[in-house]
Amino acid sequence: MSFSCVSASAEEKAGDLLRATQFTMAGDATRVRLLVHFDREPLVRWFLLRSPHRLVIDLPEAAFVIEPDSVKPRGLVREVRYGHLDAGRSRMIVGGKGPFKVEAFDVLKNETSEGYRLVVDLVAASEQEFEQALLLQADKTGSTEVPKSDPLGKPEETAAPKRFTIALDAGHGGIDGGAAGLTGTVEKDITLAFAMELKQKLEQEGRYSIVMTREKDEFLRLDERVRIARQAAADLFISIHADTIRAQGVNGATVYTVSDRASDEDARALAERENLADQVAGIAVSDENRDVADILTDLVRRETHSFSLRFARTLVGELSTQIEMIKNPHRSAGFRVLRAPDVPSVLVELGYLSDAGDEMRLKDPEWRKKAIGSICGAIGAFAGDRAGAGG
Repeated sequence: MSFSCVSASAEEKAGDLLRATQFTMAGDATRVRLLVHFDREPLVRWFLLRSPHRLVIDLPEAAFVIEPDSVKPRGLVREVRYGHLDAGRSRMIVGGKGPFKVEAFDVLKNETSEGYRLVVDLVAASEQEFEQALLLQADKTGSTEVPKSDPLGKPEETAAPKRFTIALDAGHGGIDGGAAGLTGTVEKDITLAFAMELKQKLEQEGRYSIVMTREKDEFLRLDERVRIARQAAADLFISIHADTIRAQGVNGATVYTVSDRASDEDARALAERENLADQVAGIAVSDENRDVADILTDLVRRETHSFSLRFARTLVGELSTQIEMIKNPHRSAGFRVLRAPDVPSVLVELGYLSDAGDEMRLKDPEWRKKAIGSICGAIGAFAGDRAGAGG
């Protein structure tokens, strides 16, 4: 079956074909909205394909008058292709950076101009959620896209139970070094070393699946870190950092959760610094991305936020018995990296590199061992509670 793009010259000869006159895409690595404008109401059909993850949109034969730059990869979307398919049909294919779910798919009449628009909202999801959507699609349409050997087609009782999954996020990386210590310690190195040691300890327990947002010195956008956790269907997200502060004599660890209103001025200032990580790497955070971040804030489910608070309190309790904590060690602010609506998330500041004592402790293997033991204890208690509550 041929699939070729329609050129502008072909469009001029297209007569009364449906016209796709504008394409826009806004969002980030966790959520993207696609808008396609048409001169009249299109009859559309959509379905999902795997390997790689794709959304396929079938249309009546159409003339595409779309700026090439508008379909460049953005956020969750890896590629967009469009063109003539066969007699009477055209097609758009949206490829994702991993699994996603179609949260909304609507054809709406324009309120202030002629024509219609197709609105599609895609949200990062786990592989299991994508496969479940494929099965639902097969049930509704009789599609043969899901092979009989598909593992999700097996009876539930034969499926292995999912392990409690933890996403460990070593803050900063690559061009974004983060904070710097009094003797030259760099935050990105401390956080990666600590995260790798924590991963090793958790894997030794044999109870968990561990996903790392990074395992080497590389830069990751904040929304990419959230996407990795969501697509892994993580049950818990822990972002690890080590801050600096101008105030003298401030030291100790802190645990943060997300909130629209910061718990205090220091928390607000820290969140602002951490949220600038993308700009440090020369990536402009557009108004569109901020809009998406605001949407995600609104979508943080009360249950997920409650679980985040519960784990944060447990973690503070465990850490307080082993290492020094800052005054009022559980704080909150608008951290972008904690905005996954379906993954309980905390940010742990291990200490202040601006304090000589904290900097020395962060490099001390025995101190790290105690801190890691406390975090593992908190995770164990939290995972046990979740299992007892049925997940």
